[in-house]
Amino acid sequence: MADFDMVLKHWGPVEADYSAHGNLVLTRLFTEHPDTQKLFPKFVGIAKGEMAGNKDIAAHGATVLKKLGELLKAKGNHATILKPLANSHANKHKIGINNFKLITEVIIKVMEEKAGLDPAGQQAMRNVMAVVIADIEANYKELGFSG
Repeated sequence: MADFDMVLKHWGPVEADYSAHGNLVLTRLFTEHPDTQKLFPKFVGIAKGEMAGNKDIAAHGATVLKKLGELLKAKGNHATILKPLANSHANKHKIGINNFKLITEVIIKVMEEKAGLDPAGQQAMRNVMAVVIADIEANYKELGFSG
């Protein structure tokens, strides 16, 4: 519970502009881990120099961060939020578990820069996301997806 509260203390700036922060997260993810861009078919043809201003990347990034906000606010009681997310990411999008770990680190960096997430908050976010990712992985196993 303390980890969720520590991360939520820094969530306000992210929540205040999901699109800008979402664009930063996905642009950085695609730049630092180029293979991840291929997981988003509608973003495949976007050149690195055009990502920062791309409204579709910003919109999808906002969707990612809004869902993360829901998960954070659920403070571990997230099964009803996570199950459909795991289902779509396994069956429709085919997103491997490692990609959730990659985006977690990118979100932590962006929150450090834009929301003042200190080292203790960064560790809290890693702890929270370790639980979320383990639960996604458990759902994947139920679905027979080895992501």
